[in-house]
Amino acid sequence: MRIFVAGATGAVGRRLVPLLVDSGHSVAGLTRTPGKTGLLRELGADPVVADALDEKAIHTAVAAARPDVIVHQLTDLKGSSDLRKFDRVFAGSNRLRSAGTDHLLAAARACGVKRIVAQSFCGWPYARIGGYVKSEDDPLDQHPPRELLRTLDAIRHLERAVTTTPGLVGVALRYGGFYGPGTGVFDPAMIERIRRRRMPLIGGGTAWWSFLHIDDAAAATALAVERGEGIYNIVDDDPAAVHDWLTELAAMLGAKQPFRVPAWLGRLAAGEHIVVMMTESRAGSNAKAKRELGWVPRHPSWRQGFSEIIQNEARPAA
Repeated sequence: MRIFVAGATGAVGRRLVPLLVDSGHSVAGLTRTPGKTGLLRELGADPVVADALDEKAIHTAVAAARPDVIVHQLTDLKGSSDLRKFDRVFAGSNRLRSAGTDHLLAAARACGVKRIVAQSFCGWPYARIGGYVKSEDDPLDQHPPRELLRTLDAIRHLERAVTTTPGLVGVALRYGGFYGPGTGVFDPAMIERIRRRRMPLIGGGTAWWSFLHIDDAAAATALAVERGEGIYNIVDDDPAAVHDWLTELAAMLGAKQPFRVPAWLGRLAAGEHIVVMMTESRAGSNAKAKRELGWVPRHPSWRQGFSEIIQNEARPAA
């Protein structure tokens, strides 16, 4: 098939493109940065330069590529390791989840595209009621903290638009919290905060999180290009309470254990949304993705995955 990957040079995109090419697909990779066209060629994609928020430019790009499938991996996550100003940090990504999604869908319908696969998120968006591990049938949070409201609205918009647009088979992939070398949890700024005990355990760390190795995200997305419909949690097999994963990661790094602070102090220092993420958020189950997509994570547990990254980074260069 002919695949149009929007966000092809992002964390998932640059791993996804070679998988699609190796599977025999022809890939057009969208970037807004002309300097990244060389990288796209190295990955095996035909470079396309356009701004995802420019509706006319996106229509022109999709029409020229003539894809069978669009993959929406557009994000703007600069500075996302500091979540205290959540609304500000994710403003760019939210525009891409709303207007960017609408532009891609309009181009898809106009150009006869039959399928779209889009990046969503699993974890704190779920309602903070009932069990700590949620399926795709469980509701999202109806009353999130104010700082999370715009991001949750953008996620809802993306998922609804992708899965209900007439004439398109839509798939929304709710990825767990990313990790990989230099990515997500292993962003250098995040690791530095853990090493310096600047990421405290708030209110007992009773929230549950789901993690996902960035390579497993790409592998699941490659499968979703060819199968599945609707919403899927793409997470590892080992959802974990914050007090488990944060203390274990600190130990793996050889750092002192994180400070423990009460929820009221965390609320004053970081905001209600951070307290919710540390004490109330829910994780996700990957049963549906395994069953319908045939996906099995190569990194079934963050425990194994975190350890491998730390060990590899500690090895002296050859």
